[in-house]
Amino acid sequence: MTSHHHAAPDTVVVGAGLAGLACALDLCRAGRRVALLEASDGVGGRMRTDRRDGFLLDRGFQVFNTSYPQVKRRIDLRSLRLRPFTPGLLVHTPAGPVRLADPTRRPGAADSLLPGRVLSARDLAALAALTARDALLPAGLLKRAPDRTTAAALARAGVSSDAVDRLLRPFLAGVFLEDRLETSARFFHLVWRSMVRGTLCLPAAGVGAVPAQLAGRLPVGVLRLETPVDALTADGVLLADGAELPARTVVVATDAATAARLLPGLAVPGGRTVTTYYHAAERPPLHEPTLVVDGSGAVLNTCVLDQAAPTYAPPGTALVSTSVLGPDRPGAAEAVTRRLAELYGTDTSGWRQVAAYTVEGALPAMVPPWPLSRTTRVAAGRYVCGDHRATGSVQGALASGTRAAREVLAAPAPR
Repeated sequence: MTSHHHAAPDTVVVGAGLAGLACALDLCRAGRRVALLEASDGVGGRMRTDRRDGFLLDRGFQVFNTSYPQVKRRIDLRSLRLRPFTPGLLVHTPAGPVRLADPTRRPGAADSLLPGRVLSARDLAALAALTARDALLPAGLLKRAPDRTTAAALARAGVSSDAVDRLLRPFLAGVFLEDRLETSARFFHLVWRSMVRGTLCLPAAGVGAVPAQLAGRLPVGVLRLETPVDALTADGVLLADGAELPARTVVVATDAATAARLLPGLAVPGGRTVTTYYHAAERPPLHEPTLVVDGSGAVLNTCVLDQAAPTYAPPGTALVSTSVLGPDRPGAAEAVTRRLAELYGTDTSGWRQVAAYTVEGALPAMVPPWPLSRTTRVAAGRYVCGDHRATGSVQGALASGTRAAREVLAAPAPR
């Protein structure tokens, strides 16, 4: 960390998630006096990692994509000690498990994509054309394309309903946290592009290492943890302890629900809720870092985290992460354990549940027409940023925070 002037801030940023961190960093580099206020005891928002009994527990299953432009610009990837997942999936369908692999990265697995083995020749051609288009076209063209649902985009690309229902819908349900494929096609194409061009990984110290790296670059005194904000005032912000912190400019960089509370009248999208269960097992039920997708929808996906990053579990123990749509309902944990026995083909009665995280508003509901970016200014001296103002991704959060800083710096100082 570098030194920082301890004078009264001219800008308060509320929320130290990725958007707030990016905004605060850019404002500090531009010479602004910034106070970054975070209600909790750590940075990262929904991108945090807990350490418990030798396990690394991300607050909800998350993967880190190396291809995002904001990631390339801001993150020192080498220091994260990234551990990759298999470039492919294992999808459990009613007809049995199906392995889908990227033949450009795993030529030895290309036989799984022979026509008729998993997909018809027509579906293979349609997916190959869609993938090539998304990978090779400039991102700007994808962003400006007419928007529709992901389901409509796949149908327009010529992918059969059978291929969608058996393979793509179960996989994308875990990406979008909804199983109707009603998410914006613009976002779908950008996500598909990022998966083709990047690598899905886990940082060795957990996904919380990403925001921690950003926070470590803030000047000393900028970040204030356990400092919740109750309201915005005409002169700054009112803290939960009753004190008022004056500032000419306030940037709200919180989740959508908190932003709507602090900025009455702000239109925010609905949110997608997901619950992730962590189980400890004596031995890994799958000896590879591959995402297992459940075609039945009983769970979204599951994987053995320590097969990707051994640091996630103590020696001699496996850590299995499993996600389901919605909150943790009565009996859900037991149903998950039973389904895992079927997916992995093993006895799970001896598995121990280490934790369960329900993340409300884990992603914004990005229904079309979804603006991939929008202004952050809501009034003179008042701004808002976050993934709900862009896209539900690391890229979206960082890009929104970047835009907020840029618009703050470009605006005349409020009187």
